[in-house]
Amino acid sequence: MKNERNNCINSVNLNADSDFPYLVLDVVGDQSYPRNPGFQVMHWHEDLQFIYVLDGEIEIKTLDTSVQVNKGSGIFINKNVIHLVKKSLSCHYNSFIFPDYFLKFYFGSPAAAFVERIVGKDELPICCFPKEKNRCQSILSVLSRLADLENRKTEFYAYEVLCLLCALWLEVCRNIQLPSGNTDTIIGSRMQKFLQYISEHYGEEISLDKLAGSANVSKSECLRCFKTSMQTTPYKYLTEYRLSKATELLKNSDEPIGNIADSVGFRQISHFGKCFKEKTGLSPRDYRKKSNACRT
Repeated sequence: MKNERNNCINSVNLNADSDFPYLVLDVVGDQSYPRNPGFQVMHWHEDLQFIYVLDGEIEIKTLDTSVQVNKGSGIFINKNVIHLVKKSLSCHYNSFIFPDYFLKFYFGSPAAAFVERIVGKDELPICCFPKEKNRCQSILSVLSRLADLENRKTEFYAYEVLCLLCALWLEVCRNIQLPSGNTDTIIGSRMQKFLQYISEHYGEEISLDKLAGSANVSKSECLRCFKTSMQTTPYKYLTEYRLSKATELLKNSDEPIGNIADSVGFRQISHFGKCFKEKTGLSPRDYRKKSNACRT
């Protein structure tokens, strides 16, 4: 799993550098407010994530499985799990993202044991909370309150959030059990090789032949693996991966934009600019300016 994570986009919490790294995404259809790096692409993050569906239906995909989550239901996504959140129908959902230390109270607290028995466990990459299940009602009730809180923030907002997150985790601990068994699949093994190849060669010309050859499979099997596990094509994933690397360089270096484009695999700066703006809504130059402004 570690190698797979290294080869996917690390969607860093937009509030990671603040004194309250709690991020709530309000997603309506194809728009996320705010828009984070992992939106509508396969990604992972070191934070915990809960999603509450307010309307419509969404699909959560990991490398090994796919689940539907409908209106009034929710889902937990464990830290470091490679996943994609995809709308199936017209939808509206809230995504709550936060570090696990929010739940531990203080160093040496006995509460830590209730966090560590779930967080990061391969046996529980995701956990659904269907509205039809009675055992999920207490969990969904807290998720609904977290969603409502976004519409009535007061001076006590941060403290209310922390109290609700701890109440949410208590209900999760009371109502779910860690499953047993290994979920590794042949497709998952092949995807690990494909993603590793992309992470090592994204700055070079990558053909479908070369990518399929990295796992000793045919081109059609390579396409099938990407479609089955990620619901995308190798080309689209490669483009997203290159753009994610470009955003890091734009934020963290003074390298000329043309050099950055070439280093991540875009040989034509005009094509790079077009793809980058479609992804972020900003030109590379404007993105760099905005990133620099946020740091000052």
